[in-house]
Amino acid sequence: MQSSKYRFNSNKKKKWPIVVTVIIGSILIIVPVIWIGLHNWNLDKSVAALNLEQQTGDPSPIIPESTDKLDKQTGDENQEVGADPSEKPVTPVAPDKPSEEPKESPKPPVEKPANNMYEPNQTYPKTPTIKNGIVVANKKYPLPIDYNKGEDLIARAAFNQMAAAAKLDGFELVAFSTFRSFERQETLYNQYVEKDGQQAADQYSARPGYSEHQTGLAFDIGEKNFEQHWAAASFGETPAGEWVAQNAHLYGFILRYPLGKEQVTGYMHESWHYRYVGVEPATDMFTHKQTLEEYLDL
Repeated sequence: MQSSKYRFNSNKKKKWPIVVTVIIGSILIIVPVIWIGLHNWNLDKSVAALNLEQQTGDPSPIIPESTDKLDKQTGDENQEVGADPSEKPVTPVAPDKPSEEPKESPKPPVEKPANNMYEPNQTYPKTPTIKNGIVVANKKYPLPIDYNKGEDLIARAAFNQMAAAAKLDGFELVAFSTFRSFERQETLYNQYVEKDGQQAADQYSARPGYSEHQTGLAFDIGEKNFEQHWAAASFGETPAGEWVAQNAHLYGFILRYPLGKEQVTGYMHESWHYRYVGVEPATDMFTHKQTLEEYLDL
């Protein structure tokens, strides 16, 4: 019995090296497989991760597939919106607290370029041009540099009435840009010229002293919670934009730069830019499909 037991233990001891060898071999096979699996079965990524861990001590096994994907996720901080169609997100402005920050932005080329009607060596007048009781600011008639009356109170009251009527129909209108000083317009215009060149900038932005916003009577209109359409041609295609186009004259506003009138106004179509002129003139221009230049024979 003792001799048999001794032989059993001897055989068992002889098997230990084999078991240990099998275990070590399995580990050497399984660990690399798991490591490669954690890196999407990509051998290059696995080797790169291993080198990174040896250099930094960071055991993180996941490596981004490409920096392009990260760029798409984080975005370009310098890329622009919106106007000022803004792009950092634009904060909605209540109707009674207009913003001086337009969402005006470089626009795509239009089929019929606006007519650049600026006269060479034009000087700023000492008093504004007023015709039929309407203050004029366009490419032929600039305002005085120091013309700075702020937002017109009558125009603001008219907009508030229009906004109240629109709200009854389910649209919450916002005047996101109204009065702009000469200095503010100068800053904006210079930025657009630097970005797109003067010829392109003159199609969608007024030179300082020539902007209707300096009169305090121009209102850039959009719909709250739909900032993607602010200072964009798409606003005119929204239900809110269509409502404003059909009803603004009832409150004294005209669509200042209509589509198809680029050669008359000197600017590309802007579905969001409205100008207060009073109910009677606005209704007359709306009925006869006239611009301010055609109505006043400028």
